[in-house]
Amino acid sequence: MSRVAIVVALEREVRPLIKEWRACEKESGGRRFRFFEHGDFVLVCGGIGAEAARRAAEAVIAIYAPALIYSAGFAGALDPGLKVGDIVQPRRVVNAGDGSRVDLGSGEGALVSFGSVATPDQKAKLRDSFGALAVDMEAAAVARAAEARGVRFAVVKVISDEFDFDLPSTERFVDGNGQFLELRFARYAAVRPWLWPRIARLVRNSNRASGALCDWLRTINAQSVLAAEAPILQAADRP
Repeated sequence: MSRVAIVVALEREVRPLIKEWRACEKESGGRRFRFFEHGDFVLVCGGIGAEAARRAAEAVIAIYAPALIYSAGFAGALDPGLKVGDIVQPRRVVNAGDGSRVDLGSGEGALVSFGSVATPDQKAKLRDSFGALAVDMEAAAVARAAEARGVRFAVVKVISDEFDFDLPSTERFVDGNGQFLELRFARYAAVRPWLWPRIARLVRNSNRASGALCDWLRTINAQSVLAAEAPILQAADRP
């Protein structure tokens, strides 16, 4: 039984952290998930998007019964002052789809979960609509899974793309399980040299963000995070 669970989208976001953790595969809800275990912690890479995150959160709760579940991983900056590698611990998580939100009791500002990779124009609209500092795709779904099962919930995100960075469109390269099809994307990009500078910058940003997130996660321990005021989410927490 692990006391703290961490849900991220992709292994590349936390590869420096989990390379020495014990990997195992287990089944939940008719799907197989790969978990990484280390002491009181368990981490699952659920895939990109809300549905993938929800399934992964439900699986790790069902199998490990953690006392606390984190949504961790990459986020885009909505505040122009945030830079690649900056850690964000929001006070609120907002679902852009239905406007629902949860208050985490501590932290600063808001994180908004959006249904796709946000362009700079969309980032500006999300910032203005929700007053958010950063945008991701998964935190609201993990929060909802935690709420449904009465598990304490927390968020830590790292900025991987700054406010004005226009990410290459990647939705077509994400499969039904939320996994990024790297080889298919590489073949697509190989014959489009105008994309190479942006992809090179994306790789550099991702590596820097991953290092910063893993450094932060290495500093936490189960006793300290469980002693903090991460709330048990209830339906009343949603307006």
